[in-house]
Amino acid sequence: MRYTKTKSLFAGAALVMSLAACGGDGGGEVDVEVKEDYNPPAGSTMERIVDEGKIKIGVKTDQPGIGFQEAGSDTPEGFDIEMGKVIAAGMGLEPDQIEWVPTISDNREPFLQNGTVDIVAASYSITDERREIVGQAGPYYVTGQQLLVAADDDSISGPEDLDGKKVCSVTGSTSIETVEKEYGADPAGFDTYSECVTQLQNGNVDAVTTDGAILLGYAAQDPDNLKVVGEAFSEERYGIGYQKPDDTEFCQFITDTIQASMDDDTWKEAFDATLGESGVEAPEPPEMDPCE
Repeated sequence: MRYTKTKSLFAGAALVMSLAACGGDGGGEVDVEVKEDYNPPAGSTMERIVDEGKIKIGVKTDQPGIGFQEAGSDTPEGFDIEMGKVIAAGMGLEPDQIEWVPTISDNREPFLQNGTVDIVAASYSITDERREIVGQAGPYYVTGQQLLVAADDDSISGPEDLDGKKVCSVTGSTSIETVEKEYGADPAGFDTYSECVTQLQNGNVDAVTTDGAILLGYAAQDPDNLKVVGEAFSEERYGIGYQKPDDTEFCQFITDTIQASMDDDTWKEAFDATLGESGVEAPEPPEMDPCE
């Protein structure tokens, strides 16, 4: 992402094979205006972050097109990463003032609660339960849950075939809860989706489930042995996590900043530079929830 210094600020789509064939590389050049004259409200979360001169953002590093970090690279890439940069720029923070903190699904709430990170941008689906313990602003992206299976497995064509099947997803995710509670699957939880894919390739589980955009990236990396089956059977609304559910001021800042990126096409440019590298057209941006 390329930053431009000025005095003013700045769904679901499938990740198909060409994106993952590029190694999950999703870091195109996107112009984002760093708001140099941003004056945070006194006593706000934004003031604390600006005074510290750094924002800590929890991200995934194993999801091609969403949040992915190549071995040896200092910076992750993907659509979530671009949204994190947009929020930082809204506070006048330069790229070198962002600390990227690798996170897994199961530690997103603890990382927010104990201050390990300031925000989470990590394919973090918005739920009522999560909003009871942490804040979530959004959605900035909407996708849906699907299934990844062995290419020669015709016994699973959708979630209705999962009863008694061993299905892998990351511990603490909404995906693993859905297939267990609604479809009778035998859940197998791991820390990362990469581990789940390895379990599938080794024949230790029958399927992997998470958002379709992520699964298609993995299928593209091993098309002879893996395939995505069925239509999306849930709606996953990605949000930005923050520490306190009642921090309405911070929620409104995040919401307004992302909305501005949608209005001036920065959001679309970020999508095109990451998930859109496969040739998929950017969807219409979702409507953001009000901050209450």
